[in-house]
Amino acid sequence: MRQPTLEFAFRIRLDFGTAARLRFQPAFGEYRCGFVSVLGGAIEGPRLSGKVVPQTGGDWPRLWASGLIEFDARYLLEASDGTPILIHNTGLAYSAPQLMARIEAGEPVDADATYCRVTPRFEVPAGPHEWLARTIFIGTGERRGDHSLFEYYVVT
Repeated sequence: MRQPTLEFAFRIRLDFGTAARLRFQPAFGEYRCGFVSVLGGAIEGPRLSGKVVPQTGGDWPRLWASGLIEFDARYLLEASDGTPILIHNTGLAYSAPQLMARIEAGEPVDADATYCRVTPRFEVPAGPHEWLARTIFIGTGERRGDHSLFEYYVVT
């Protein structure tokens, strides 16, 4: 069998602005729930370019006291040719609890001190971007104050 490899496909910048992120602990839960709305962003790369459609979704993380975050995000993208694309990002991030407190406060942290990996799925109409719906991707992420950067790689 051929060993899979990774090929860089595109990068997405998600803009969140400076609005407060919603955080609460659900009844009977050992974690905190959250929400942050996506205000927009940009897509750049060799396989896809376009924009993040403003106010079309956001991220609903589960935040654990251990520093583990479970991602569940949905929002709309628009390819440079106008094609709408729904992205559903799931994944995990981890930072030591002291570092997580700094991240939550919006302070800059060294990207090498955190871990963030996502596995997106895409819904897209038939046409030039349908390859997104039949391809497995992995992504890396990094929060940078009022925005986050994600790089996506095709698993070949």
